[in-house]
Amino acid sequence: MGHIGSTHLAAYALVFTVLFGFVLGIQLGMVGGVGTLCGQAYGTKQYEKLGIYLQQSCIILLVVCVLVTPMFVFAAPVLKALGQDHNIADMAGDVAPWFIAVVFLYGAMYGCNAYLQSQSKNFVLSCYAIVSLLVHVLLSWFLVVKLEFGVSGVMSSTCLAFLIMNLGQLLYMVVGGCRETWRGFTALAFRDLEATVKLVVSIEFCYNLILILLTGKMENAEVAIDALSICLIITGWTTVVSGGFLSAVSVRVSNELGRKDTIAAKFSIVTTLVMSVSIGAVLMLVFLMFKENVAYLFTKSEQVAEAFARLSPLVAVYVLLNNVQPFLTGVASGAAQQGIVAFVNLGSYYLVGVPLGVLLGSYYLVGVPLGVLLGYVFNLQVEGVWTGMIIGIGVQTIILAFLISTTDWDKQVILAQRRISSRLVGDKTTYHSSYNDHVTAV
Repeated sequence: MGHIGSTHLAAYALVFTVLFGFVLGIQLGMVGGVGTLCGQAYGTKQYEKLGIYLQQSCIILLVVCVLVTPMFVFAAPVLKALGQDHNIADMAGDVAPWFIAVVFLYGAMYGCNAYLQSQSKNFVLSCYAIVSLLVHVLLSWFLVVKLEFGVSGVMSSTCLAFLIMNLGQLLYMVVGGCRETWRGFTALAFRDLEATVKLVVSIEFCYNLILILLTGKMENAEVAIDALSICLIITGWTTVVSGGFLSAVSVRVSNELGRKDTIAAKFSIVTTLVMSVSIGAVLMLVFLMFKENVAYLFTKSEQVAEAFARLSPLVAVYVLLNNVQPFLTGVASGAAQQGIVAFVNLGSYYLVGVPLGVLLGSYYLVGVPLGVLLGYVFNLQVEGVWTGMIIGIGVQTIILAFLISTTDWDKQVILAQRRISSRLVGDKTTYHSSYNDHVTAV
């Protein structure tokens, strides 16, 4: 997108981070609850419940997608009302409608991901992801570089890539890849939906929304947003790795708690922690080694590249922390402690990170120097807001690490058994009878 034009990149960044990022935070939060229930049900060998949880997630996510659709239809006036540059907001209004399809496809994809990951079907997901990525890259190159379709080319390939992922997962489930857990569609999926919603985890994606909005109010907003969007793209790539650890440890912990094996749960936590920290350190070093050339992968503007270079050290620190914090969130989610994670996220990001970021960045916004030290004036601008985010994620990491280290895992086993046995129905006999009455074969 950056090679199409700097304004296009800024507009895409606004839509992706502010509008789509807000929706993505809700969607992933919903899936976090379903992933916990599926993992613990699979661990207790109550396989028939996984299909119901999957259908519940699809129902909930479908409702969310419908409710947020107007936000993309009226993207330009929404962004202008939030104080963004009018030229960038108008361009964002042309990009945003494409994201309506992406929102629905994302919702369906993540629900299926949680369902399959809880059964350790990771190889299947990896195969579909590789095919989807190859199609996306090749089609984007053909439509944008060869045919010069611009934004429509990029977004068309994006939608097609997610469609391939969704169709592949659905086909795998219904043709027999999940014989134990998929029994067909059932009206039971409409029961006890509020219990699933209660397990929503508050995710820090909304901080990126605030980050972009604050940056959009600065002077020379186009360059600032472009530089920041490159940073967010890079951290997004590393989040794919850390998100994998989040999913993996969440599944393992929930499975082992369902099996009443606390030793295996603790072993999974320690193993994943070592791998997560090691890979985070390697990614940080690689980024620092190639930071001078990274920006030119996304843009031809020297101004944007220089602005990105100033943010590089902060991004490197974030990359390391971002490989630890999702792991801790995954452990908590696997133990169905989403409520605790939500409060920790709220406190660390929005009561610590945002105020500090605004404090450090707002001196630039109002034209007042942050301070004078030996004759130098420190105007932190975007760096100040990003510093606030790093402090926020640091606070979150410390709190979650303390909570997990003091968790009574034997008690979590008891709670997991109660949670699964009490879902949807009161006793097992009634459950099977009701289930068989309502199931409709595919």
